Amino acid sequence: MAKGKLLLGLDIGSSSAKICQLRDDHGSYTIEAVDRELFPVDAIVDGSILDRASLTRGIRNLLNRNKIKQKQCAIAISGYSVIVKRLRLSNMTDEELAQNLRWEVEQHIPYEYSEVVYDTVVLGRNPSQNSMDILLVASKREVVNDYISVAKDAGLDVKVVDVASFALQNMIETVYGAASLGSCSGVINIGASVTSMTMMTDGVTSFTRDITIGGNQITEEIQKKLGITHEEAESFKTGNVAEGSALIPKDVNDITCQVSELIANEIKRSLAFFYETSGRDKVDKLFLCGGVVKNSSTFRVLEKTIGERIQIANPFDGMQYNKKLYSRESLDELSLESAVALGLALRRNAE
Repeated sequence: MAKGKLLLGLDIGSSSAKICQLRDDHGSYTIEAVDRELFPVDAIVDGSILDRASLTRGIRNLLNRNKIKQKQCAIAISGYSVIVKRLRLSNMTDEELAQNLRWEVEQHIPYEYSEVVYDTVVLGRNPSQNSMDILLVASKREVVNDYISVAKDAGLDVKVVDVASFALQNMIETVYGAASLGSCSGVINIGASVTSMTMMTDGVTSFTRDITIGGNQITEEIQKKLGITHEEAESFKTGNVAEGSALIPKDVNDITCQVSELIANEIKRSLAFFYETSGRDKVDKLFLCGGVVKNSSTFRVLEKTIGERIQIANPFDGMQYNKKLYSRESLDELSLESAVALGLALRRNAE
């Protein structure tokens, strides 16, 4: 098991921040804190932070409301700003790989070398074929620095910058057990503006992709078609309509289904690409998470269109929690939106 203290998981999404704090009880985990805070519309657009003050204020609200004193945290990035490449290279030592990395980065990353931060993971070596497989992960330095700066302005100390798809894999393997996932499994998180997916073959990352479409598209289409405010459209989408307010128009379900089908088709295309490049024709288990999955119409469309046997993931499944602070119902309400935050909360400080 990894050494070091568990970090506070902070998922800075395009529409909200989610936090998760866990306690390690000799290999099992207890939920210490989990919460979310909505951001103003367009505070983050296409992964770029446009309203730093609102983000900082929202994260501080989360920390204060949950009386969180821990400063060391893990954050994640996703979308356009992240590039993940699986590469097959000639077999070499770790030292030789480090010496050759600049050349690989310049060959495979469409930015100037000085503009990126990157890391690699060796997935496996095949001495008989004199080859090795690695994952190369890179992002623009200014994007990473912007997210770190927001967390720092809120009083936190970022120790790990993860990729959302890797945090999802960490969550799935911890909650459901790597051995029980089958030879090929996947997890898809439909966020507000980015849908992150990762496929695992025998417990090893074999494919990742971020699709720049998500639940916000449903809200925006409802807003446009019905001529209402963003807040009203969001409440219609989620079904959280205040008592005494107008009934949800019947057109909302039709709009939700239409946009959900667009999301599902993008996921289906990505799965088809994975099958084509991996030589597989099916996945043993495919998990879904993300707040939009709570909408029954969206889930039915996803299930029908994707054409795979899918399962809704519950990141808090089997975990203990403080019954004075939470109920199983309140955790279930937050669970689908907290998948990335939980995956981050499982990261440890290596120092």
